Amino acid sequence: MTTKVYFTPATHDEALSSLESKIVKLFEVAELDTCISKQDLVAIKLHIGEKNNTTHISPSYVKPVVERIKQDGGKPFLTDTNTLYRGQRSNAVDHLHLAHEHGFTIDNVGAPMIISDGLLGTSEREVTINVGSNPTITLASEAVMANAFIVLTHPTGHPATGLGATLKNIGMGLSSRKGKLTQHSKMHPKIDEDKCVKCGTCVKWCPQNTIEMREKSAFIIEEGCIGCGECLAVCRFGAVMFDWGVSSEELQKRIAEHAYGAVKDKQGKVGYMSFLLAITKGCDCFGTDQKPIMPDIGIIAGKDPVALDQAALDLIQERTGKTLVQHVEFQGDLTVQLAYAEEIGLGKRAYELVKI
Repeated sequence: MTTKVYFTPATHDEALSSLESKIVKLFEVAELDTCISKQDLVAIKLHIGEKNNTTHISPSYVKPVVERIKQDGGKPFLTDTNTLYRGQRSNAVDHLHLAHEHGFTIDNVGAPMIISDGLLGTSEREVTINVGSNPTITLASEAVMANAFIVLTHPTGHPATGLGATLKNIGMGLSSRKGKLTQHSKMHPKIDEDKCVKCGTCVKWCPQNTIEMREKSAFIIEEGCIGCGECLAVCRFGAVMFDWGVSSEELQKRIAEHAYGAVKDKQGKVGYMSFLLAITKGCDCFGTDQKPIMPDIGIIAGKDPVALDQAALDLIQERTGKTLVQHVEFQGDLTVQLAYAEEIGLGKRAYELVKI
């Protein structure tokens, strides 16, 4: 059976009542309601946008999804995970404050926000995938425990992968700190002596006892280090360094592997919706008021994350006459993530576009 992706034209500045109607209609025709059973704890995976970012998914788009999930007997909650970089979303306290500032409150959307990997990104579960180079991956605990997902994505460009869309939203976005490090890093952490204040916090929290205090600074003993990122999480002075020089192709494959692991045990329990509105060159992690690089296109929905991302790329090219690579001036092949995701069985790139 051909994978179907459902599409409706839309703009971010049209009447809210019109957008809400289109969102509900897509939810229904894509049969996302079949992903939800009564009493299911349903994680609505989304990106609330970094501080000062204004082009992320609006809470107004989330509210009709919350209401529709409740109508189907589910118990929805909004979720995301903490970031590796030091920003407003690197710990759950600041993350939740920012969610409130951006309007993702129970009063506005009708569901609570839960940070799936805990206070500092270390609440995690190991999941066996047996694909690629890593037989296991590490995901956020609450994401693993959720009964179903509705994944809301704002496709954008991305400096490291070219495309930041559904695969990144679930692959990177549902990983714990250790999972994110696995995707980004190719070596163990080191301590910057000039930034270390010798507070001893990293020594205390290292699960392997491989950090010791030396004369000038803390020191990480590479033998025995598991690259978990606990030291990065607890250091308040930016003294822990990782090598982020992994190639784009390798990063895209690792994202696809983590995306596969996030949904592999939830067959028939995951639905996807992507908002091709206010598309920007950089992802929503950029803490700036970015300007859209193309006209609004619309909203797509379906049950195959690979097909949705392929459809997003195709619609961008059809609408603008240029590929996303040309729009964002990416020096690489952003389709590596799609080809590899299809190879490992996450979904299919071929699809039928059904216009609503």
